[in-house]
Amino acid sequence: MTIARLFALGTVTFFVAAVDTTAVSQDWNQWQGPQRNGVWSESNVIDKFPEGGPRVLWRQAIAGGYAGPAVAQGKVVVMDYVRTSGDPTPSPGKASELTGRERVLCLNAKTGEILWTHEYDCPYKISYPAGPRATPVIDEGLVFTLGAEGNLHCVNLSDGKPVWSKELKRDYGLGLAPHWGFAAHPLVDGETLYCVVGGEGSIAVAFDKRTGVEKWRALSSESTGYCPPTMVEIGGRKQLVIWHPRSINGLNPETGEVFWSFEIKPAYDMSIIAPIQYESYLLATALQGTSILLELDPDNSTAREVWRNRGIHSDHNPPLVVDGYLYGVSERGPLFCCKLDTGEKIWESMATTTNGRPQNSTTGFIVRNGHHFYIANEVGELIIATMSPQGYEELDRAKILEPTGQTGNRDVVWSHPAFANQCVYWRNDKEIVCVSLAAEK
Repeated sequence: MTIARLFALGTVTFFVAAVDTTAVSQDWNQWQGPQRNGVWSESNVIDKFPEGGPRVLWRQAIAGGYAGPAVAQGKVVVMDYVRTSGDPTPSPGKASELTGRERVLCLNAKTGEILWTHEYDCPYKISYPAGPRATPVIDEGLVFTLGAEGNLHCVNLSDGKPVWSKELKRDYGLGLAPHWGFAAHPLVDGETLYCVVGGEGSIAVAFDKRTGVEKWRALSSESTGYCPPTMVEIGGRKQLVIWHPRSINGLNPETGEVFWSFEIKPAYDMSIIAPIQYESYLLATALQGTSILLELDPDNSTAREVWRNRGIHSDHNPPLVVDGYLYGVSERGPLFCCKLDTGEKIWESMATTTNGRPQNSTTGFIVRNGHHFYIANEVGELIIATMSPQGYEELDRAKILEPTGQTGNRDVVWSHPAFANQCVYWRNDKEIVCVSLAAEK
């Protein structure tokens, strides 16, 4: 993961005057996009970079963090951590103690100008302490953020003024944050904000999004995990899916009542990737081949197990399902295609990495636009490709960011980009950059 560093906010550098506003733009208001499924539906975007490289519209200096940006209503919201003391060198088994301030930054999506900042003191005692992990959620003029130590905030999108806040460790008697920090991206559905919290009877907690008043709490586990709450719909009814490191569970989103539960225990308590729905199927996957495919019953709130542990090894890269085939990046680096209903491996490729060698916890975030896939790899390259059961074809790739973080013996970028306004917005521990992906007219 990345190393937290202290960077003063600098002057924005302009390379192109503005984002193309002639096409209808789409917001990317939360982690993995408007439907949280990694699908980017804007039109008139490139399938090959311009001669001379990507068109950088702006860059803005920020500090450390893994939290991706959210883009909505002409604004970009991103979190970072300004460290004042402590050694940020990452160590998987060790919690580092730092002092500093977590910040919520709001930028003009066209220019990168910082419009407002909301910040607060936040000592860290977590492993890989670069900064916040959870992507902000922008919804109906409100911004919801979750910091690495459990600081949950709701602020106004217009000016950053606080609406309400919680300290999850204090409010729910947790003592310490999860080993790798609070990382489960909050979910807004209707008038409710859903969060993975932890503690006895409060792994899942539902809040009134406008007031912060708790609506209900549910589930217990000695470990919280890092998997975001996920809303699925089957037979015209919604279910809230919560995967903590002991089981995956389907809940009534109105009451917290548990409809069904299946044991699944990933190594190192690393329930990370949000369960993926395709038609009536629901897939959960983690490192070392831990996986389960469920089938949800459209006529009642039950589920059955289809298969388990069939060699799908994604640990923190959300795969995508297209026409019944799963495309993803495994924990050791290969890009793969599997048949979802059987778990059968169709092909794999090392093409998304720079050296073609397996590495632990290799990252590649995949977003689909029509027939094309945009893969943000851990060395800061954006790859444009097509994928099908017949194989992988790379169309182009370009360097967007420098890998400013570290894991093991290599430098990495471990942050999910946002795709909006025919652009990609991506960050490392030094800057956030906006690159045009608009097609030439």
